[in-house]
Amino acid sequence: MQNNAIPEYNISVPFKGVKWIQKGKWANEAVAGVIKAGDKPYEMLIKYRGAHIRSFPKKSYDLLFMKSQSFFGARRIHLNAEYNDPSLIRNKLSLDFFRDIGVLSPEAQHVTLYINGLYQGVYLQLESVDQKFLKKRGLPAGSIYYAISENANFSKYNPTTGKEKRSVTAGYEIKFDPNKSFNSLRELMHCILNSSEKEFPSRIEPLLDIDQYFRWLAGAVCTQNFDGFIHNYALYKNGESKRFEILPWDYDATWGRDIHGDVMGNKYVPIEGYNTLTARLLLHKPYKRQYKRIMEEILDDAFTCRALEQKILALHQSLRPHLVKDPYKHRSLSIFDEEPEFILAFIKNRNKYLKKRLTRLQ
Repeated sequence: MQNNAIPEYNISVPFKGVKWIQKGKWANEAVAGVIKAGDKPYEMLIKYRGAHIRSFPKKSYDLLFMKSQSFFGARRIHLNAEYNDPSLIRNKLSLDFFRDIGVLSPEAQHVTLYINGLYQGVYLQLESVDQKFLKKRGLPAGSIYYAISENANFSKYNPTTGKEKRSVTAGYEIKFDPNKSFNSLRELMHCILNSSEKEFPSRIEPLLDIDQYFRWLAGAVCTQNFDGFIHNYALYKNGESKRFEILPWDYDATWGRDIHGDVMGNKYVPIEGYNTLTARLLLHKPYKRQYKRIMEEILDDAFTCRALEQKILALHQSLRPHLVKDPYKHRSLSIFDEEPEFILAFIKNRNKYLKKRLTRLQ
């Protein structure tokens, strides 16, 4: 088991900023402040993050640091309240799981947060997927796009309304692009949407890291992130290979619970997942067999109670002392204490379900 100590962050902001926080009016306007991690102060700008989560009593924040300094190598970090997750570990457990199965993934760590001396509770610090993210890993520079809405479903049509989208890049924002354009993303989308079935393999392979995509797909399917197939991901175009990779993002609605923290049955998401790119790939038997091999490997090794139990228990143990005094607990400590068993039961049942569905990938 790991030590119960997790980092403590102390944020100081002007009184006006505190009033905005308390009144819930801090939407897109950032406030200058200082954050202390240990004894060292860092100047930064802080604002709310997220959409519907801004209405929760426990807020989530974006922190942007000055160009002249970085925060442990980062220019930007995200502090997530994880308000609807009764375990507070699903997001971190997911992102670590993706890394274990060979998918580029943001780092995540739990912290305790104080604002102007008042305890805000347990938070999850998420690494931003940006140029610093690439540099830290020794990866080539390249374009990065965020999938920020359900329109990022690799289709011409909105998945909810069925209406044609205004553009093939709807649902995305540019995080970084040397040309400050969507040109690279448009090239990928035009391939997905306009290639004939016969020419699709020869056109997609120079543009997409197929093996990496299937590992991401397997991770999203195993953890059962219903929304993760049409948003909550980032696309990175490797500057050397010229091929896209896909990265997970915001995976709190996973491991048997939905975005509201309610129970989601272990058979809710099919083994193929959902989106147009996956559907096009799986029309081709070589790709289907490739995905099947990857899924079999993960189900036998990484996505098992044997592989994950100690990590789940260690995370739970490390957070419990800090959650006791968290002023914004959404659910009781008794529910929190049942979560490790709940998650492990989900893994066992989801693994069994997916193994039975492997025949669909023949």
